[in-house]
Amino acid sequence: MTSRVRGALSAALIALACLLVPFGAVAAWAAYGLADTGRYVTTMAPLAADPAVRDSVADAVEGEVGETVRPLVRSFTRTPAFGTAWDEGNRAVHQAVLKAVRDGGHHEVTVDIAPIAARVEHRVALPRTEIAVLPASQLDRLRKGYDVLEVAGFWLPLSAAVLAAAGIAVAACRRRALTATALGTALGGALLGFAVAVGRRLTLTDLPDPVHRPAVGAVYDALTATLRTVSWLLVAVGLAVALACWLTGRYGWPRARRGPAGPVPDPAQQPTRAQA
Repeated sequence: MTSRVRGALSAALIALACLLVPFGAVAAWAAYGLADTGRYVTTMAPLAADPAVRDSVADAVEGEVGETVRPLVRSFTRTPAFGTAWDEGNRAVHQAVLKAVRDGGHHEVTVDIAPIAARVEHRVALPRTEIAVLPASQLDRLRKGYDVLEVAGFWLPLSAAVLAAAGIAVAACRRRALTATALGTALGGALLGFAVAVGRRLTLTDLPDPVHRPAVGAVYDALTATLRTVSWLLVAVGLAVALACWLTGRYGWPRARRGPAGPVPDPAQQPTRAQA
């Protein structure tokens, strides 16, 4: 295989690997982060202290069970007990949606808001505590996306790693190939961060009620915090490896600059002062 062919093949493999980096990160985040109930509840837990989220919860409960409970729910959201109810509610919602996606069916997904309603029902009679969280019309679409993410979350990152390793292995100049892979990885990380920012803007812009934008923004930021961290890590590691490759290519390794060490002279063969 000529150097030109090896270079072209290496470039193609590395380009494809770097292209898969942001998609693999998103797929892995969705498959192993969002789909895990424990991680989801832990991620959402700090939002119980966010004023915008508290107001949105009060609005949601009011819309489902009646306006008369709004002052009571608002008061409850400002107590320490709301944190426990918030975690229980998020766990119930996540488990209900995940069960519906995995088990099949075409019914509306509902959860019981009793963890919150039980705190106020002794003051006012609530007509019902069960609310809908996912319409049946969206369940099939979500199920298909979940099935794809389960496969892509494992295979995309693995494929990216294998393609990058193959591209470096077949390259005529492996240092250049490694530098290109590192720069491509950094670029993929930057694109991932840009996509997260654009997604946030689009999500907030499409909201029908602008009043809920602060709460939705807080939830979006909490859920995508891992993606933002991954994007910065990809950029930092990629640039660091590229810089190391450039420095070693320009200045060489310290031992290589000094040259090979010569043989150690034998003291027995050295002429004495008298012989000299």
